[in-house]
Amino acid sequence: MQETQTQATAAAHPDHSELAHAAKARSPKEAAALLAEYPAATIAAVLLDLPPALTQDVLAELPGGLVDAIVQVAPPETVAQWRTNQQFADGTIGRMMAPARAVFHPQMTVRDTIEQLRPLVRNAFITYGYVTDDTGKMLGIITMRDLLFADEQVTLESIMLRNAFSLKPDLALADAMKLVLDRHYPVYPVCDETGKLLGLVRGQTMFEEQAFEITAQVGSMVGVEKEERLATSLPNSFKFRHPWLQINLATAFVAGAVVAIFQDTVDRLVILALFLPVLAGQSGNTGCQALAVTLRGMTLGELKAGQERALVIKEASLGALNGAFTGLVAALGMFIVASYQHNPNALLLSLVVWIALVGSCVASGISGAMVPLTLKRFGFDPATASSIFLTTATDVVSMGLLLGLATLLI
Repeated sequence: MQETQTQATAAAHPDHSELAHAAKARSPKEAAALLAEYPAATIAAVLLDLPPALTQDVLAELPGGLVDAIVQVAPPETVAQWRTNQQFADGTIGRMMAPARAVFHPQMTVRDTIEQLRPLVRNAFITYGYVTDDTGKMLGIITMRDLLFADEQVTLESIMLRNAFSLKPDLALADAMKLVLDRHYPVYPVCDETGKLLGLVRGQTMFEEQAFEITAQVGSMVGVEKEERLATSLPNSFKFRHPWLQINLATAFVAGAVVAIFQDTVDRLVILALFLPVLAGQSGNTGCQALAVTLRGMTLGELKAGQERALVIKEASLGALNGAFTGLVAALGMFIVASYQHNPNALLLSLVVWIALVGSCVASGISGAMVPLTLKRFGFDPATASSIFLTTATDVVSMGLLLGLATLLI
């Protein structure tokens, strides 16, 4: 009986780390629904284990009364940091800040600093100490190595590292990643325009968030929402995905309409139906290559303003080259099949396939570059359903070219 009661209690009050792990595997809305079933003290403890940006998103989804209760039981410095983070937009460094706990005055001695650090390291992972003046402006940082080897009576002002690198809170994650690419520090202080220390962001947090953004981009290309995770419920996954599938179906009808326009040609030259999927697949792959390179360049900041025209021309040229050489193989295939069927237009059909494949690959290369550029220009995420729009363009052009050329020439 007692063992059953113990098991029931454990089930009702799971370990904080287990709850945090479960929350990380869900969207903020679903994580909030999961945590809302527990007492405020439990939720506060779990939020301390979550990445700061996710904590902000979860707090935004919780009822106001519950948030007030959480604020009452959470550590004051943590609550202050939450309120600071709320001032910054999603995807910025300010949204990911953790409290800077090891903050010291420049006139403190090494001995006093170590004594002040002792209780801090029991409750928090301290990497650096931060030296600030009375206004909170960061003057320098202290490494644990310097504290270990310095004389006990020396002041922090004499051993601190001045002009330390810091990040701005309103900096977008992608821009911050470019700045820290060759620094590899475990922790980065975050300061405002006046140099005031607002918090710190761990390199691990930044890289985890960037990794998530990259994986989310792949899903966005095919209409999978950023919020969807493996643990997302079936109804929510259906709600996220289904609208894009309806859009994809509508665009597929557009490609089908192109074939319908040339129905007489298809009825007269049934052999063309064998090569419709060949052209659609080849031009689709060409477009996806251009799309992937363009998105990568935009994500890494390699695509500068004014370079869009050169990018489109390059992708069109690559499409022409790839289409020309793969078109020879496709044309040879058409010639062999048409000759086997004793079609008198075997040579002309081969020419049609070659021209159509070159043209469709050129068009798909241009589309692969233009789709994300156009989405960005209109203020949308460049990756959002880009694969769906690209597929529509490549299918319409490849099928239209093949059937249209065959109608005109044969």
